[in-house]
Amino acid sequence: MIRWQHPQRGLVSPLDFIHVAEETGSIVEIGDWVFREATRQLSQWRHRYSPDLGMSINTLPVQYHHSGDILAQWFAHIEQLDLPGQSIIVEITEGMLMGNHAEITDKLLAFRDVGIQVALDDFGTGYSSLSYLKKFDIDFIKIDQSFVRNLEADSSDLVLCQAIIIMAHKLGLKVVAEGVETEQQRQLFAAANCDYGQGYLFSKPVCAEEFAELLADSTGRAEPLPDSA
Repeated sequence: MIRWQHPQRGLVSPLDFIHVAEETGSIVEIGDWVFREATRQLSQWRHRYSPDLGMSINTLPVQYHHSGDILAQWFAHIEQLDLPGQSIIVEITEGMLMGNHAEITDKLLAFRDVGIQVALDDFGTGYSSLSYLKKFDIDFIKIDQSFVRNLEADSSDLVLCQAIIIMAHKLGLKVVAEGVETEQQRQLFAAANCDYGQGYLFSKPVCAEEFAELLADSTGRAEPLPDSA
């Protein structure tokens, strides 16, 4: 998720500016830049630190509805980078799935054709998420952090999360828990066989230089990363 490094306000949360970008239409240009820059960065990191590295990239419905042949441009871009599609997960919101079903199916199949995986973000907050899992080609579901925030043993939120994980695994999907901030939450999800977790427990948002340092520490390769963003 993109952050804005403002010269006066410092690091600005996407919650504070993404809706403005959507209203003005600039989100399409921003989203295109994000995809290209993120995949360029991923390509560098895979070569320097680990060839198994992958990356998830947030997208919004407006990017697909008003972006022409943007997918073909993205696919050509990752081909130029010699980046396998399997190293990328595109995160979509339920809002994208609520449009023209034939149009959405075509776009999801286009991702599938080049190996890019798709994650459904904020799962559990939409009124028809279950039906979407049956209709569309989804690889991951991300349990919304509203279920995680007050997670405790024997809580109703835990029961719901366990049910989501079991259902997803039966459908051949992997599950990501969003907003994991405590060790207790991590342990509860691990016990429920959740596949992945993300949140401040693991790391707060960091710039590319700081993330490269984390990669160097984990791989033992302390090479500098020039021209990072």
